[in-house]
Amino acid sequence: MPVHINIERHTDNSTKKKKKLKEPDYYRVVLLNDNYTTMDFVVEILMSIFHKNEEEAERIMLDVHRKGRGVVGVYTLDIAQTKVNQVHTLARKREFPLKCIVEKQ
Repeated sequence: MPVHINIERHTDNSTKKKKKLKEPDYYRVVLLNDNYTTMDFVVEILMSIFHKNEEEAERIMLDVHRKGRGVVGVYTLDIAQTKVNQVHTLARKREFPLKCIVEKQ
């Protein structure tokens, strides 16, 4: 005759620690105006790096031109920093002083 052993697993919810996932912090990527970078190059940057359509790219470019700065997107920190590095690399290649910064949202 087989022997059945009943093994109860005791779980006490009060002793279990639940890990709560925290939403990541988000950061704004902001283009800054200068007196040398062409408007066409800013639109090119917005379309190629930030994947904006032409209309949106022109609107943001005009914000940069008129207000001195323009928010181009909101990302997690690592993505925001990567986008900034891409802007600076392309601007240096084309000999423009275009600056882009990251600000905590």
